[in-house]
Amino acid sequence: MVILIDVDGRDHEVVAKDVGLCWGDVCIPGAGPDDLEDWAERSGHLLVRDTGAKQDVVAIAPSAETRRRELADRRAPALTLADVDGHPLSFDDLSGHKRVLVTWASWCGCRHELGGWQRLQDELGDAGLRLFSVALDADPEDSRPWIEAAAPSYPVAVDTAHVTAERYGITNVPSVVWVDEQDRIVKPPTIAPGDDQFVEFTRIDAARHHDALRAWVRDGVLPERADAPERTDEEQRALAHRRIAAHHQRAGRTAAARRQLAIAQELAPWDWTVRRGGIAMTGGDPFLGEEFTSFWQEWDASGRPGYTPTG
Repeated sequence: MVILIDVDGRDHEVVAKDVGLCWGDVCIPGAGPDDLEDWAERSGHLLVRDTGAKQDVVAIAPSAETRRRELADRRAPALTLADVDGHPLSFDDLSGHKRVLVTWASWCGCRHELGGWQRLQDELGDAGLRLFSVALDADPEDSRPWIEAAAPSYPVAVDTAHVTAERYGITNVPSVVWVDEQDRIVKPPTIAPGDDQFVEFTRIDAARHHDALRAWVRDGVLPERADAPERTDEEQRALAHRRIAAHHQRAGRTAAARRQLAIAQELAPWDWTVRRGGIAMTGGDPFLGEEFTSFWQEWDASGRPGYTPTG
């Protein structure tokens, strides 16, 4: 039996039917189990396979070229998630307003910044701003204490499948994306703290981003144009390996999860959602543990790749 983990992080049993190879609502007419790789290549996707478990587990990710084409018109990808209690929340429901997608995680100090974003929502809400916050956590319960403590008025979703990170190209938190009233991305993923609690670490003055946000919301002043970060096929494959790791971890196969994470981390060494998020996913210490400390020192010595804010 083959388990396929699709781009929404859902697990599907791949079944050979009379019409072809099927999972969920998708079928490849006339195909068999050995045709998955060929289908992925023809459809512009990358497929990775883990045959080390009792089940054959595969995951797909858009190729770098497919992703580039999908983002070429700067239209914001659709995004429907769930809150900490499993109730659906849709970023798309805020269409028609200036929107800011705010990403964070319980494994990041930015878990303390929900109140800072609340102050901005209170300040700019009457001017038309709508915040939508997403926690990139492996388990909703990891996010719950921070959400309940802050009790924000804006929607807060928990993205255990990292759909947000994959669709918007987010590789670290806290990152934000600005989307205008016509659903176009005007500011691609940018590191932007909610306040200055951790300015000694981030070396980013929160006021720089907040003042630019005020100018955009109140006066329509657009930020300096920037394109979405380019990604390689290796980095895209890393996302598929991370999905397989999450599949194993949900089933209690931590050793198998760590093997897949090791591959993902080698393919995307500066993706914090893979590196630090992976440490948290498999029960490690993402703050003071040796694995994180070693990664942080390597990253810092390399010039903090991916962590330079744009205006």
